[in-house]
Amino acid sequence: MTTTVQPGASAPAAGRRVTPTGRLILPATADRADWLAARRSGIGSSDVPAILGLVDYTPPLKVYYDKLGRDVDDAGEAAYWGTVNEEAVARRWAMQNRSVIRRVGLVAHQDHPHWMTTLDRRVTECPLDSDEQAPCALEVKTRSAFKAVQWHTGAPDDVTAQVLHQIAVNGYEHMHYAVLIGGNEYHQGTIRRDAYLDVIDDITTAVDKFWFEHVQAQVPPEPTGDGEALTRLFRRLHPTRSGAVDVDRHDDALDALLDYGTYQKAESAAKKAKASAKARMVAALGDAQSALIGGERAYSLEPTNGRPAVDLEQLAERWPDAYAACVTTTPSERIDIAKQYKGGN
Repeated sequence: MTTTVQPGASAPAAGRRVTPTGRLILPATADRADWLAARRSGIGSSDVPAILGLVDYTPPLKVYYDKLGRDVDDAGEAAYWGTVNEEAVARRWAMQNRSVIRRVGLVAHQDHPHWMTTLDRRVTECPLDSDEQAPCALEVKTRSAFKAVQWHTGAPDDVTAQVLHQIAVNGYEHMHYAVLIGGNEYHQGTIRRDAYLDVIDDITTAVDKFWFEHVQAQVPPEPTGDGEALTRLFRRLHPTRSGAVDVDRHDDALDALLDYGTYQKAESAAKKAKASAKARMVAALGDAQSALIGGERAYSLEPTNGRPAVDLEQLAERWPDAYAACVTTTPSERIDIAKQYKGGN
């Protein structure tokens, strides 16, 4: 499927050209360690969605600690398979568009060196009409099948923001994207500079603010975003803990303490209420499997296979080698609230 992202804007006028502004910092063949070190000297396009709060799983605080070299690289399985499949998706785009692409590397803006991006592929023969052909590049993505709906009307916000930053870094008029969803659904499209001039200004302003007011000043941003992602980040930053810290005058910590107690109490009440509602629904069934309202099925009680249960003590005793090879402990922690602070407001 092919889509073009153009919310309320026309294509660039014929003959209009934006002067390329990117300069190569590291080639695509550079060692990964060198690449990780170099990208700490600026804000990369992949950092932009996190800075803008578009992806909960990567909070702005993680980007901050990445730039200071204090966080570990935990790209995970999704990033691994994205790298593995990148070449195949890029080749599909090139074949379908009868175009020519090549790998580039890490690029920085010539006047704003902290604006950085790693281009997936440079497009040396743009497939657009002759009046739109200009220097451009290709962004390649792989996504889970659960994300398919996000791509039906074009690139989702996080990818659009990433590509717009690449356009700003390189001075492009447009960029192309190609995505493989669930291993067998392909989409492609084009994002044009002229359609997002105000957005690009907002992005570069946010990048400048984050770089100068947080990274350069070494002032961490507020811990916003997904709570579980933040907890994992803090676990990596502080694998061991000891001592105590005084938060008497830390308003945010005190508010969070009260909020935690309030939500914990509400969560417990909600679980009990849910269990009670389920019991009443089951009781209404009698010996039937389904309940009808107006002759149509409202709900039913369906059998499940259940979750497999393992006797770990027996496994460890009878097959210690298998236990050692298969059983792992995931690091975790729990908040232990003093009695006088339990229950919230």
